Amino acid sequence: MSDVLLAFLFTLMAGLATGIGSLLAFFTKTTNTKFLSFALGLSAGVMIYVSMIDIFFKAQDALIADLGEQTGAWLTVISFFAGMALIALIDRFIPKHSNPHEVKKIEDMDRPGAAINNPELLKMGVFTALAIGIHNFPEGIATFMSTLQDPALGFAIAFAVAIHNIPEGIAVSVPIYYATNDKKRAFKLSFLSGLAEPAGALLAFLILMPFLNGVMFGIIFAMVAGIMVFISLDQLLPAAKKYDESHISIYGVISGMAVMALSLLLL
Repeated sequence: MSDVLLAFLFTLMAGLATGIGSLLAFFTKTTNTKFLSFALGLSAGVMIYVSMIDIFFKAQDALIADLGEQTGAWLTVISFFAGMALIALIDRFIPKHSNPHEVKKIEDMDRPGAAINNPELLKMGVFTALAIGIHNFPEGIATFMSTLQDPALGFAIAFAVAIHNIPEGIAVSVPIYYATNDKKRAFKLSFLSGLAEPAGALLAFLILMPFLNGVMFGIIFAMVAGIMVFISLDQLLPAAKKYDESHISIYGVISGMAVMALSLLLL
């Protein structure tokens, strides 16, 4: 299998994890908050470690090789924070009530007093699906580009993104099912929101790939590192703490870092 096809496959796998969250919402009675807290922490640990230890320095090496030490180092740092600024802007323009990282639980579907055909809940679910789609776009680019550079690295990132997409699937499904009593509709919207991930990969393939050289690769890779660190600090860790307020999320972070460190040493 070519690296391009593998990159698309990993990106699709990560995106469709929103559907897993949706299915969990339909076939389980309660949210396993301790598992989600650990898993989200694990995902954050993987993303932070691989971004700061591996991706950032690969980007810097590529830029220094083409532009020289001082210019390359400066452009790496600028691109890293530009990636953070990009994802922060995306967050800034999404309405707060549609925040795709607002913690939702499966039990919310059974909360008393909720009316079927509630237009406000339906609107919230649809906007949440849209918001997740917008968030998944740069994540798809990150997974795709990382896999092209190193398939083992791409798999690690795809795995981390997939874990973080599971509670997003719950966040879409709960209000839509609650408003419509239609499991198929809730699953379909959750599933479609995840397709923004491979759409981001397709954009990277069609627009970025033809211009990919050492400098372009270095800039994109540094931005990927910034995007993933921001997602981890702004979204994954707060959500992990809300699902379980003990130290489970931190144990997950440390475990994710340890797993990533071992994989980088062994692979």
